Amino acid sequence: MTDTRALAAQALAEVALRGASLRDAAERHAPRLADPRDRALFTALLNDGARWWLRFDPALDRLLDKPLRQKEPAVHALLVLGLVQLEILQLPDYAAVAATVQAARALQRPRLAGLVNALLRRWQRERTELLAALDAKPQTRHAHPAWLAKAIARDWPAQADAVMAADNLEPPLMLRANRRRTTRDAFLAPLRAAGYAAEPHPWLADGIVLPHSTDVTRMPGFAEGLFAVQDGAAQIAADLAEVRDGIRVLDACAAPGGKACHLLERADLALTAVEFDARRATRIRQNVERLGLSAELIVGDAGQPDAWWDGRPFDRILIDAPCSATGVLRRRPDVRLHRRESDVPALAAQQRRILDALWPLLASGGRLVYVTCSLLKSENEAVVQAFLADRPDARAAAFTLPAGQAASVGWQLLPGDGDLDGMYYAVLERA
Repeated sequence: MTDTRALAAQALAEVALRGASLRDAAERHAPRLADPRDRALFTALLNDGARWWLRFDPALDRLLDKPLRQKEPAVHALLVLGLVQLEILQLPDYAAVAATVQAARALQRPRLAGLVNALLRRWQRERTELLAALDAKPQTRHAHPAWLAKAIARDWPAQADAVMAADNLEPPLMLRANRRRTTRDAFLAPLRAAGYAAEPHPWLADGIVLPHSTDVTRMPGFAEGLFAVQDGAAQIAADLAEVRDGIRVLDACAAPGGKACHLLERADLALTAVEFDARRATRIRQNVERLGLSAELIVGDAGQPDAWWDGRPFDRILIDAPCSATGVLRRRPDVRLHRRESDVPALAAQQRRILDALWPLLASGGRLVYVTCSLLKSENEAVVQAFLADRPDARAAAFTLPAGQAASVGWQLLPGDGDLDGMYYAVLERA
């Protein structure tokens, strides 16, 4: 029998110490657990281990005479998970400590089992003092890298603590009813009948909110394509695009296809989806087909349209630009472990390159919706402001949303606004 905590420690070490993505690590290790309850615990440990690594990893430096990160990465990760069980999951002290000590043996490190036990017991004795030291700095209080905590405080000084606190909350599961095959109200009935606590989102026309994640493939209507999984912040794109039957639409940087599918559910469109990564493009095709939709799919670089554009202008262009993903840490906690401050200028340059390349493809009178899942102004309003300054034929359309706040150009949702992910939107119209 596979020890769940030992397996989670191995996966977490790959993510936090070796740079693996959380999704890849989960997909690689979780199938080794047959019992759904074990898989649920594994998922909770891995997600919260990544989410709170930057709080509890530094704590181990106070508790260990010699660090274990390099020589014993799985045991180091197991110690982080021991603290996560005590402080975040709030499992009973005895069970959490005993099970973590047993996991050290399952990792074939019996000589370190005593160390694991002693360290966790010391944490319990010195907990108040240790937590106070961690709470003294924003980066360890909220488990954010120091550069990002500083950037959030600079860009959003009044909201910084609330933003970082929201990043550490479990996000709700959000669905989008497929208008082509059902209505939101009609789809809510079978969900509730099956025991799901599903509620309509108060201001998203197609959005449905469930309090916790679950296996959506087991939900009624999945095989029939009645719904898709999509955070509510991403669902806003279809409203801002204002599509109508018969127009040509380009979704650049389209994977995994959620926004493209939502647009196709809203109107009869000639939609082209462009994605650079061939593997991710496959996911677009799968989602389009499951929902009973149709689109032209191109594997190519959105920033080099000469390689794939047929010369006919588009009435609408959606750019979901590559970005730091700093607005979606609650869904992708490993981003805080892998993203570097030095990445941001390069991403902003790439965003501008894509904007410049695709603007000539927009028809006169057309509308371009620019989106990032970032909350950093250097990737958002700064990019759009610079673009507008260089393009006399472009103007920003004003709009408001029921949550978030107006940026100097566009609109910013911060993590937790409307219980949504952090996302930036700007709408540009061509004169």
